[in-house]
Amino acid sequence: MPDSMSEQLQQDMECEGLLECFHGLKQLDRECFQALVGSEEPLTVDEIAEAVDRERSTAYRAVQRLLQTGFIQKEQINYEQGGYYHVYLPTDPSNIADDMQRMLNDWYAKMGQLIQEFEDKYEQTETAAPVEG
Repeated sequence: MPDSMSEQLQQDMECEGLLECFHGLKQLDRECFQALVGSEEPLTVDEIAEAVDRERSTAYRAVQRLLQTGFIQKEQINYEQGGYYHVYLPTDPSNIADDMQRMLNDWYAKMGQLIQEFEDKYEQTETAAPVEG
């Protein structure tokens, strides 16, 4: 992973890389998300685990991270005789994109503020100690 912003800007990135860039998601999280996107029906954690060839507990942790970031949704299915289970489905991509755009706008505003603070701080230093020429 590149350390500086200039390195990041020079690196090739795929749209799925945004999941990692914006939310720090891991490769397994991406695989679970892609399994849900590729499914015609909502999936249980067991079905997700099978799709990504991982233990249930490992898949469950990835599902929890995806829920936390809003990339997927959880629905409860009730049994007729009582009890229930949960299934998971991907969130509408336009909602995810809107959230990432808001996050990017917030980041951009914060960076703009920090750049202005940098300029103000070092401009004062420059005017306080004029360079003799």
